[in-house]
Amino acid sequence: MNRFVIQLLFMIILPLSAHAVEPDEMLADPVLEARARDISKDLRCVVCQNQDIDSSNAGVARDLRLLVRERLQEGDSDDQVLAYIQARYGDYVLLKPPFKSTTYALWIAPIALALVALTFGLSIIRRTRKPRAALELTATEEQQIARFIEAEKAEEKQ
Repeated sequence: MNRFVIQLLFMIILPLSAHAVEPDEMLADPVLEARARDISKDLRCVVCQNQDIDSSNAGVARDLRLLVRERLQEGDSDDQVLAYIQARYGDYVLLKPPFKSTTYALWIAPIALALVALTFGLSIIRRTRKPRAALELTATEEQQIARFIEAEKAEEKQ
């Protein structure tokens, strides 16, 4: 029973430590803190593998979290904060990059690859499902087979 309780406590407590926002980063105003968290979830950590800055422990992510909170305290709107950070770090910092000429490949490539894979898969399925037409033997081939069978029967009798 004790072991079960300990495991249950670990299962409850460990996920709570997964968030990287440290207490000294949090804003006193809960509304501003909630806005900062929402913005942080839309920003990519520039040194991590596709991780938002809200859950990253990297130093750069911490700096970005502090920058978001600083801009919010100065009175910037959410869009202004995102625009400010995007201007400094480029479209890469956004987890959802905008659809524009420089990011067409990011948006179209997955769809194009899916279509190519689907077409390839369907062509393979069609090829394997079609029954192959039975090859008809010519009269000469039928005679050769008949002679071969007769020769085999004659050898078996001996």
